[in-house]
Amino acid sequence: MVRSTFARVARATRVSLRVLLIGLAAAGALGGMLALVGCGQQPPSFTNLDITGNTQFGKDFALPDTSGKTRTLADFNGKVVVLFFGYTHCPDVCPTTMAELSQALQQLGPDAAKRVQVLFVSVDPERDTAQVLSQYVAAFNPTFVALRPANEEQLKQVTKDFRVYYAKVPGNTPDSYTMDHTAASYVFDTTGKLRLFARDGQGVTPWLHDLKILLGANPG
Repeated sequence: MVRSTFARVARATRVSLRVLLIGLAAAGALGGMLALVGCGQQPPSFTNLDITGNTQFGKDFALPDTSGKTRTLADFNGKVVVLFFGYTHCPDVCPTTMAELSQALQQLGPDAAKRVQVLFVSVDPERDTAQVLSQYVAAFNPTFVALRPANEEQLKQVTKDFRVYYAKVPGNTPDSYTMDHTAASYVFDTTGKLRLFARDGQGVTPWLHDLKILLGANPG
């Protein structure tokens, strides 16, 4: 399984235009939103879309990890949290973004990387068993945590809360289907506030820049 995961990472040199359009459509819902800043203060110069103060998205989640323990945002208090929706059979955007996030954490350095938590939420729990998910995320970075909705109701609720689109696309066989899904991640700061809508497959540099800001470091 791990070997096949790395093989998919190696092949992930393109980002599906169809999936990107889904992500951009979700980003379009954010138009007109302005971050609130204090008098005389300048908002952070994020590379990704700043959605600070936007009320269209969920403020928390409650999903089981691969050991069955229910995780919420409070479990990662004091860390920057990247909430990423995807699935293990994704041929392009998911492994590309997971690899980019892992590289960004490596470039942050060990101390700063400990203050960032990547959460991979499966939109395909039918095939993404707990074992498959745990092996998948560990292949990219041992600190990444996978969350698997326990049932269809949980999946519908969390995707509704965060305005994430997903849909099954039939394949040649019942098990060879793919999943269209919103090509973006959501980033919370160390106090648990939602701050960024980050397009997937954008490269390492934007992640590194924005994570440094949220961690209180000079992005350089």
